[in-house]
Amino acid sequence: MENFRDLKDYSLEEKQKLFLDSYGDKFKFCGRKSRVVDRIVTLNKNTKPNPEKLAVIEGIWALDLALKYNLAIKYFVVCLEKIHSIESQKLIDEYVKVAEEGYIVSEKVFDSLSEKENSQGVLAVCYMQNKSLEDIYVTNNSIVLILDGLEIPGNVGTIIRSADATNIDCIIINNRKTRLNHPKLIRSSMGACFKIPIVEADFNEIKTWLNKNNFKIIITDTDAKASYYELSYKGRVAIVMGSEKYGVSEDFYNMEYTGVSIPMLGDCDSLNVGVAATILLYEASLKNKGFIKR
Repeated sequence: MENFRDLKDYSLEEKQKLFLDSYGDKFKFCGRKSRVVDRIVTLNKNTKPNPEKLAVIEGIWALDLALKYNLAIKYFVVCLEKIHSIESQKLIDEYVKVAEEGYIVSEKVFDSLSEKENSQGVLAVCYMQNKSLEDIYVTNNSIVLILDGLEIPGNVGTIIRSADATNIDCIIINNRKTRLNHPKLIRSSMGACFKIPIVEADFNEIKTWLNKNNFKIIITDTDAKASYYELSYKGRVAIVMGSEKYGVSEDFYNMEYTGVSIPMLGDCDSLNVGVAATILLYEASLKNKGFIKR
């Protein structure tokens, strides 16, 4: 669409004409009972198998990040009634070039698909990237985070966001209990799941890879005698966080490791796993990268 403009005062008919003049052959109109709408609803509800590893993303921020990290796009959905900003129009211009299929839906249909209050009329379905342990680039000071059996998508998404903030090398998922394309995980990660390499592997694969690459293993444990701030976190470090209910599985305790705890000064005996992971990641990353010494 050339000559992007403020569309707040445009009627729906005017928007349709402008849109169709620019992209007429790139989009199809579809209603509530179409296969595409049904597919997106299913993805949002997270109730059926998803072998393509598709994820629903919406809003300018998320769609911008998907472009930045070159995610493959299956569907791109637009609601003309909600298209006002120049930013949305620019996204449309970019997504018509990369989406496999483009669709226009009514405001009512779009609202049934959107889980954000302000997605600004743009929504996409992308393919999540597949990574293996061999894809991880290891340096002399790599930090990896192992999430063992976490069950709550929002916690995993929050941790991924913290992993991006602390610039660690990757996240390894063991004993997965939640889908990595779960809508709540995508939203709570604020798009960091598109950037941080995330690998799903079983324990034996993880053990072999850690030993092969000479990682020091650090297990978070409320009963550990050492406090998290007492370690240097130098060299290659793998931090293991356990599930919300059961903690770290016994397999990791059978490896050579160092246990660390976070001091609890009040009545609660532990922190939310997302909060605990953030504290550990900042301590490890800042020391590993030489920003703090203590």
